[in-house]
Amino acid sequence: MTARNKLSLAVQYADPRLKESVPRAQLRRWAQAALLAPAELTIRFVDAEEGRELNRGYRGKDYATNVLTFAYGEDQESAVTQADIILCTDVLQREAKEQRIPLDYHAAHLVVHGVLHAQGYDHENDEEAAEMEQLETEIMATLGLPDPYAER
Repeated sequence: MTARNKLSLAVQYADPRLKESVPRAQLRRWAQAALLAPAELTIRFVDAEEGRELNRGYRGKDYATNVLTFAYGEDQESAVTQADIILCTDVLQREAKEQRIPLDYHAAHLVVHGVLHAQGYDHENDEEAAEMEQLETEIMATLGLPDPYAER
């Protein structure tokens, strides 16, 4: 995380509501902080309808979730991480309000979380979850942001 890895980033605001409050430059900074290797990423903001369709179609879960990561070429020898990271605006806004945290803190956490997923991290069991959460906490700290798992 200390060395800057090359990042090619595309940002799509299919749902434009957060275009001003979560600008491309900020997304780049957050994604860059979580990179462990060079990457080609697309971050796409969607509404609840598109988020639900994607979650249902690809994960069999009939609800909109906060972040979805579609990693490509996981079995290849490529040194470049390639992924699409989908952020659902409605869920992101609702969760930030419920957790009483600033929207940009929550967005930063979800970007970091999605970028780690793109690089093979997961939280399917307690050991994986603990490792991923620790890494997320460390990355957030490098960004000057609070621990997303701390008691509020």
